[in-house]
Amino acid sequence: MADPKQFRQYRFERPPGATNILLVRHGESEPVIEGQDHELKDGHGDPALSPEGRVQAERVGERLAGQPIDAIYVTTLRRTAETAAPLADRLGIEPRVEADLREVYLGEWEAGLFRQKTAERDPLAVRMWTEQSWEVIPGAEKDAAFGTRVRTGLDRVTAAHPDQLVVVVAHGGTIGALLSQATHSQPFAFAGADNASISELVVLDDRWILRRFNDTSHLDPVSSE
Repeated sequence: MADPKQFRQYRFERPPGATNILLVRHGESEPVIEGQDHELKDGHGDPALSPEGRVQAERVGERLAGQPIDAIYVTTLRRTAETAAPLADRLGIEPRVEADLREVYLGEWEAGLFRQKTAERDPLAVRMWTEQSWEVIPGAEKDAAFGTRVRTGLDRVTAAHPDQLVVVVAHGGTIGALLSQATHSQPFAFAGADNASISELVVLDDRWILRRFNDTSHLDPVSSE
C-alpha cells in the first residue's frame, strides 16, 4: 500500500516576474552642530556619513555580499552613495541613481534644523508626529506628492529588474512611505527604520509583499539609536 501524500507548509517563493527589493536605510550621517548648517544638494540637506555610519556601511556590505544581487540603487544624496560603496566594491557593481527615491523635502527645516526641532520637541514637530504629516513643516513637500514621487521611483526600479534581486539604499522617510503604501497602513507606521537597517519588499505590478522590516542583526554592537 502506498504511503499517503504529505503536504508541507507553504514556503514563500518570489512570483514569476516580481522584483525582490532590499531597502537599506543609509548609515548614520554627520551630527548637526548648533549654528552650523549641513550642505545642501538641490535644496536637500546633504551630510556625509559619520564615522559610525561608515562602520555601519561596512557591516551592510559584509551582510549582503553573498546575496545574488543584480543591481544597486542610490539617491542623489551622498549618504546613500557612501553607504552603498562597500557593497558595490565587493560585488563589482556600479550603483545607479534613482533621484525620485531621495528623502522627503523638509522645507524650512532642511540643512539640519529638522533634527534640532525634533530633539527640542518644538510644537510643530510634536504636531507633525501626532498628525503623521510632513507638510506640517513650513514649506515641506506635500504628503501626497512625496508618496507619488517615491512610488514612481520604485516603479522604475522594478520595471527594469523583473525576476531579480535589487538593493536600494535610501532614506528613513522614503522607506516609511513605501512600506506604508505596501501595507495600506498609517502614514508613519514604518517611520522607525534604523540607520543601515534592511527591509524587504517583493513587488509585482500592484502586488507588494512586505517580507522584512528593520533587520539590524548585522549591526550589533554598532547599531544606531
